[in-house]
Amino acid sequence: MTTPFEDKQLVTSAQRTLEIEADAVRALSGRIDDHFVRACRLILACEGRVVVTGMGKSGHIGSKIAATLASTGTPAFFVHPGEASHGDLGMITRQDVVLALSNSGTTSEIVTLLPLLRRLGIPLVAMTGNPDSTLALAAEAHLNTAVASEACPLGLAPTSSTTAALAMGDALAVALLEARGFTAEDFAFSHPGGALGRRLLLKVEDIMHAGEEVPCVSPGTPLKEALLEMSRKGMGMTAVTTDDNGIAGIFTDGDLRRALDRGVDINTALIDEVMTVHGKTVTPGMLAAEALGLMESNKINALLVADENDRLAGALTMHDLLRAGVL
Repeated sequence: MTTPFEDKQLVTSAQRTLEIEADAVRALSGRIDDHFVRACRLILACEGRVVVTGMGKSGHIGSKIAATLASTGTPAFFVHPGEASHGDLGMITRQDVVLALSNSGTTSEIVTLLPLLRRLGIPLVAMTGNPDSTLALAAEAHLNTAVASEACPLGLAPTSSTTAALAMGDALAVALLEARGFTAEDFAFSHPGGALGRRLLLKVEDIMHAGEEVPCVSPGTPLKEALLEMSRKGMGMTAVTTDDNGIAGIFTDGDLRRALDRGVDINTALIDEVMTVHGKTVTPGMLAAEALGLMESNKINALLVADENDRLAGALTMHDLLRAGVL
């Protein structure tokens, strides 16, 4: 017969679990050492793929790590260690690196593979919770994911240990991503399907306004005329360009509010007095997602698009990004 659990007890249990797992992840930071660097170097030098393997819950975590590596510039796939002993070992080549997960470091299905990997000369990176285990000692690099305790009060279900392994896998993937100079565009080409792929593959030139659609005035234009141009084109901004279409500045609704706060007379002021000189720009070939990041980091709602000679090629607003599904 089960004992009734009060709402407060449910909340307390969940909070305790999160605190234990958070402590387990925090402890990993102090273990990013020479072994971690060696693991990265082995993988960066790998001419084949990273073959990730693990049994049970470690296998589930390993499968996710393999997927993360593959989507961030490190070719990887998961092999079940039990199946590897019955034919799937043929999927592993001498050009590969094996990343083996086992919290105990003594999982028999993985330990069985060690002589075969050694004979083939395949580098081994181990991720275990026991640096003195068979697997850890056999590896060329060992990633220590030991935890003080599992979040499971029975100490049986892998909880903190799997969370720590997953976090270590993410740390490895991101370190490799940055070492390779992997970009948002590279990521996009790995994710062509679905909304994420469409959003990431979209470029500024695909959604920007160009030609007569772009509000544009010349330096020396009276502010009131610039406001009429903004109203006609309905973009909440206008570019300010020189005779050869060079970008001199941008004037937005935000600039107008700031001008009014300063007491500027819109009937007599010139655009030069109130515009943002030059302003932030993007290129037509830039990913729309990167343009969004630039807008968000600078707290602006519009960008001018410049060609390779810093001449006006178009304009982009937050509304354009919203309509395109980038936001």
